[in-house]
Parts: sequence; structure tokens; C-alpha cells
Amino acid sequence: MNNTSKSAALLLAGLAAGVTLGVLFAPKKGKENREKLAKSLIGLRDAAADQVDNLLTIADNMIITMKTRNDMYAHQHDDIENAII
Repeated sequence: MNNTSKSAALLLAGLAAGVTLGVLFAPKKGKENREKLAKSLIGLRDAAADQVDNLLTIADNMIITMKTRNDMYAHQHDDIENAII
């Protein structure tokens, strides 16, 4: 896990803890708190899904870059081999 991924995970965990504590200690009725907590958790779920999508996009781009570099090095090796022969 790179630093960006760790930071995003920590941010989401801190946000979830803060929202949960804020809702639990808020001076409102239980039903209102549960509804507010449910909405917050849905928002966090959506934010986490977005982060997963971003990480998958980054991983895909890394794989494409690695394949491109591999192909480039393979062609260079072939060129050198042909030049020797």
C-alpha cells in the first residue's frame, strides 16, 4: 500500500469514527440519530467505493505502463541481437 492509499484509508476511518461519535453524543432523539448515522454511513460507503475505483484505475495504469516498458525493452533486445548477428 502506498502513502496515498494509507492516507485515504486513515482519513475514511477517522471520518467514520468522528461521525459515529458525533451522532451518538448529539442531543437528539434516537430515531433522528439513527437516520443521521445511516445517511453518513451511506456517504462514507460511497466515498470508499470512489477510492477503490481510483485505486483500481491507478493499478490498471501501472500494469499498462509496465507492459509497455516490457515490450519496449524486448524490442531493444531484439535490435541489439540482430545487430550482433
